[in-house]
Amino acid sequence: MPVFLPDPVLASPADRAACRASIRAGSKSFFAASLLLPPSVRDSAYGLYAFCRLSDDAVDEAGGDRAAALARLERRLSAAVAGRPENHPADRALAEVIARHAIPEALPRALLDGLAWDIQGRRYDSLSDLAAYAARVAGAVGAMMTLVMGVRDADALARACDLGVAMQFTNIARDVGEDARAGRLYLPQSWLDEAGIDGHAFLADPRLSPGLRRVVARLLAAADGLYARAEPGIAALPLACRPAIRSARAIYAEIGRAVEANACDSITRRARVGGGRKAALLARAVAPAGRRRGLSVPPLPETAFLVDAVLTHPAPASRRLPPWWNVSGQVVRVLDLIEVLEERDAFRRSAPS
Repeated sequence: MPVFLPDPVLASPADRAACRASIRAGSKSFFAASLLLPPSVRDSAYGLYAFCRLSDDAVDEAGGDRAAALARLERRLSAAVAGRPENHPADRALAEVIARHAIPEALPRALLDGLAWDIQGRRYDSLSDLAAYAARVAGAVGAMMTLVMGVRDADALARACDLGVAMQFTNIARDVGEDARAGRLYLPQSWLDEAGIDGHAFLADPRLSPGLRRVVARLLAAADGLYARAEPGIAALPLACRPAIRSARAIYAEIGRAVEANACDSITRRARVGGGRKAALLARAVAPAGRRRGLSVPPLPETAFLVDAVLTHPAPASRRLPPWWNVSGQVVRVLDLIEVLEERDAFRRSAPS
């Protein structure tokens, strides 16, 4: 039964502006897709993203004291959940989002668990082990976004987790070389063994090989399977939210195609999706919703705990999104934004250092 909670107002307009700036600086693709969301959903999405970004940066910038940085993040999360956030825009925004959308603590806590695994230097023997990691750093975000959009259905949540895991697999496939040079290796060890690749030697000297290309291609195939599983979940979202999620899915899947176009070379090259291609994908995002067949497939075993956490958490009173949202007009704005951002990138690349 829904619980009617007071509508919390913890974040100021300045806090929301700071969160918006964080996502714009951190991810042009995600920022562009987010503009297709209704404003009420968009503000909450920015709050979630800002805390995720803050968490990543706090650990990455902590140097040799990353465990202490994580402990501070855990205390900040506990304070936000209790409605007493620390004096930071992302903390106040997160506290507001958690209270407004009845997000169980287990979801943002899962994200911090994934960061802890990074600090430990954990390696992943199988695809299932890697999926467990992706469930925490990305599936949890997908589940939280689903709640922000007002959906708490188990099947829709499972598909959102599929999408988050797929996106993380794509990120890992794209960033093999970058991660290895930072001392991180996420590719399943059993797959590396089959390809004749010694993980320790690879980290010491990341080199491209036919075996590595096969491993990267295999991970992209796993991601594609999850993108297909996630597709019916988009049709289960509110109509006004579908274009943004469909465009995010399409752009991330296209990153995988760009890796393949580079012959699965994620060591010497970084796959990118150009502005023109992003624009085409975003324009397609306003198409009618796709199929619902497959919506009721059970969640991945690795993400089931996220779905269960939501189902056992009291739900808030339902909030209806505006009955009409000018998606077509927003697409035009987003395409204009992509053009501006690409022009700025081109200018920066050509400017003398």
